[in-house]
Amino acid sequence: MRTHRVVALLNPPQSPFELSCATEVFGTAPPGEPPRYSVTICAEHPGPLRTTAGYEMLVDAGLEALEQADTVIVPGWQPPGAPASPAVIAALRTAHRRGARTVAICTGAFVLAQAGLLDGRRATTHWRRTAQLAAAFPEVDVDQEVLFVDHGDVATSAGTGAGIDLCLHLVRADHGAAYAAQIARSMVLPPHREGSQLQYAAPSARPAPAKADESLAPLLEWATARLDTRLTLDRLAEHAGLSGRTLARRFTEQLGTSPGQWLLDQRIDAARVLLEQTDLPVEAVAARVGLTSAVNLRRRFRAQLGTTPGAYRRVFGHTG
Repeated sequence: MRTHRVVALLNPPQSPFELSCATEVFGTAPPGEPPRYSVTICAEHPGPLRTTAGYEMLVDAGLEALEQADTVIVPGWQPPGAPASPAVIAALRTAHRRGARTVAICTGAFVLAQAGLLDGRRATTHWRRTAQLAAAFPEVDVDQEVLFVDHGDVATSAGTGAGIDLCLHLVRADHGAAYAAQIARSMVLPPHREGSQLQYAAPSARPAPAKADESLAPLLEWATARLDTRLTLDRLAEHAGLSGRTLARRFTEQLGTSPGQWLLDQRIDAARVLLEQTDLPVEAVAARVGLTSAVNLRRRFRAQLGTTPGAYRRVFGHTG
C-alpha cells in the first residue's frame, strides 16, 4: 500500500497544538502496522518559523512540497483573516485542482476561503470566528455549531480538539473504523465524534458542572455492550434511574446529541467494524448491532455513509 502523503502548510506565528492535531493522528501507526501516512511540514519561506508558544520551529520545505501532497492541511492561520500571499493561494488552488484533499483546522478556513475553495459550500471554524468568516466571505455557508464539515475534497473543522476529530474522521474514511479506532486508542481518545455535534453549549443554556453521579459514562458502557438488544429511551432511562426527559437533557448537555442518534451512531460504527473484520452475512451483522434486518442496515448505512454495507466491505474488509 502506497504511503499517503500529508503536507501541513504553516504560517507564522503557528499554533503548535493545531499542527499537532494533524501530526499526531496521521503520524501514529498502530503496533505491528506499517505507516500508512507520511507527514511533512512546509511554509512559504522555509527556515525558522515563529510559533504562538514563543519558540521557533525549523521548516525545511517550501511551497513545492504541496506538489506531491495527497492531503494538504492548513492547521490554523494567525491572525485570523490575515491575507495569504498570492503564492500561497496559487499553490493551494493548484494542489486542489490536481486532486489533493484540502483540509483546514480552525482558522485555516480563512485561507481556504481566500482561495475560493469554500465558495458555495458549507464550512466551519472556531465558534469565536464564525461571524468574521461569514462577513468576510458571504459566498461561504458558515455553520457555527458543528465540529467539522467534510465534502470529500475539502474539509474544515472548528477549533482546538475538533481538529483531532476531523483528522480521525479522515483516517476512518481512508482506512475504516477499526484502523481509526486503533489510532484513537493509542492517543487515549474516544474513537470518534460525529461532525454534526455541537461545538459548545450556548452560555444561556450551559449547565452546571456535572456531578460524578450524573456522568453518562456507565450508561453508555452498558448500552454499548447490548447493541443487539432493543434499547428504547424508556429502557435507557430505567437503567439510569432517570426520567426520559432528564436523560434526553443530559445527552444534549454532555454529548451534544439525542439518545436515539447516539445509539444509531454506535450501531453503525459496530457494523463497520464487523464488516471490516468478519465475513458475517449482512443480515447477521444487522442483528448483532441491533438494526434488525439487512434492509434496515442498508438504509441506515446509505443515509449515514453514502454507501452500502457490501461496497464498504469490498473497500475496507480485512486488509482492504
